[in-house]
Amino acid sequence: MITGPCLIVQPIHAAGLDRLRAAGLEPRPASGTDAETLAREVAGCVAVITRNTGFPAQAIAAAPDLRVIGVHGTGTDHVAKTAATEAGIVVVNTPGANAVSVAEQTLALIFALAKALPGADRSVRDGDDSFKFTARLVELAGLTLGLVGFGAIGQATARLGTALGLRVLAYGPSRPDADFATAGALRAPSVDALLAEADIVSLHVPLTPDTRGLIGRDQLARMKPDAFLINTSRGGLIDEAALVEALETGTIAGAGLDVFAQEPLPADHPLARQARAILTPHVGGSTGAALIRTAETAAARVVDVLAGRRPGGLVNPAVWERRRAP
Repeated sequence: MITGPCLIVQPIHAAGLDRLRAAGLEPRPASGTDAETLAREVAGCVAVITRNTGFPAQAIAAAPDLRVIGVHGTGTDHVAKTAATEAGIVVVNTPGANAVSVAEQTLALIFALAKALPGADRSVRDGDDSFKFTARLVELAGLTLGLVGFGAIGQATARLGTALGLRVLAYGPSRPDADFATAGALRAPSVDALLAEADIVSLHVPLTPDTRGLIGRDQLARMKPDAFLINTSRGGLIDEAALVEALETGTIAGAGLDVFAQEPLPADHPLARQARAILTPHVGGSTGAALIRTAETAAARVVDVLAGRRPGGLVNPAVWERRRAP
């Protein structure tokens, strides 16, 4: 029988908590997400489930009984993976569990930009009859959607885009041709080529040292002046100062952002004042269906590790044969 407490760093759906309890674990919600609180409250825990806050090295060092860190979602950039691996702690994530919902959020941001929905809503409320005749509205059918990254979310976005009549161009050098064919996408030879050709650029890669700042001043300058930039992945992929400059100067036409380098976005951040930007608070994977799937998957993978079963979504496979014993 699996027993012991599992620290829940940020709230997850009750379906995931039920899965933990059914296996014999005791879900224990954290009272805060700062490193000091987590280091104090992880004592005695055999497992942790975290979301975008991650889990720091300071807390790992304070957790001699910890055997597995489950990530509710795909991104593991805020988890101290090196420290976990050195300590023999398994890290698992849930790629694909929220793919459809994040892809839908991507399309929602595209529609909001193309149809100027925030401005249209304000015009009705303010009685601004001129909006109908002055707004720049875009028909999407026939335009090129460029996807930087072609994992589960990128492929789901491609399928939605092709259904809308968009031509989809995707950059995913490690993906087989079959993935492109199934999703109805064309393979882009490079990110630079995609930026120059796409009418809409959408980011779907994880945040790593190699991808941090992937879209900066030079990359924005390669985009079409009437192009949109969408980011539902990680805020650190974009140089936000360069993006603000590009929006102010008209280098690109607009941006739809669900993620930011600092979350929540500070109220005084320059992006918050950009009329050409549509901002949402990292909710792409927060639909009811996605929250259930992701919580259940994260919980199931944590239970697998504690039961000695090699899990899906294994982030640090090198640790498996030398993982901490109960």
